[in-house]
Amino acid sequence: MDAKHIKQCFAALRASIPEPKTELQYASAFQLLVAVVLSAQSTDKVVNLCTATLFAEAPDAFSMAALGEEGIKNHIRRLGLFNAKARHVHGLAEQLIAQHHGEVPPDRHALEALPGVGRKTANVVLNTQFGQPTIAVDTHIFRVGNRIGIAPGKTPLAVEQALLKKVPAAYIQDAHHLLILHGRYTCTARRPHCERCALFSCCAWPDKVLWAHQNQ
Repeated sequence: MDAKHIKQCFAALRASIPEPKTELQYASAFQLLVAVVLSAQSTDKVVNLCTATLFAEAPDAFSMAALGEEGIKNHIRRLGLFNAKARHVHGLAEQLIAQHHGEVPPDRHALEALPGVGRKTANVVLNTQFGQPTIAVDTHIFRVGNRIGIAPGKTPLAVEQALLKKVPAAYIQDAHHLLILHGRYTCTARRPHCERCALFSCCAWPDKVLWAHQNQ
């Protein structure tokens, strides 16, 4: 997709999604970090159900560390991989206390050094909490980037790097949430809603006309 069509796509995305933001519920940088760690292979809806009680009991790093792994598990058992996630959340709380006075650092290297925090999680926190122009490539953004031709790539990192190069500066801050929400609700994996897609005219996917007709 050329620069002209990429700009058209993001203008259309911003018009159709006027408030691009995460659907995870949180009240602090620490809570956002925990919610993102818990969201791996789980839906935001289920994560929010778990964190509603978890954050009520342990809203910060100090109370989360005191809660312990077993206490954390009691709140997140409905999540996949809850044993590992409880271990990671407890570990990152302890490490934040030991190394950062319980605060979440606005630094990629420091974030990725925390238990359970990889590049994608760090990107979400840096973008959503600290306003940095990062793009976390999850399954939705990976699919959208490849399908519509904005940033084709064989790996999440390749798609991320392509997006950072191609997304116009005016849209780079919101690009992560614009693309993830578009992929979650419109450009879905099994049955994309091309018939109501705001990007139909600029999308480079050759099957868009077929899907548009099928869904009418």
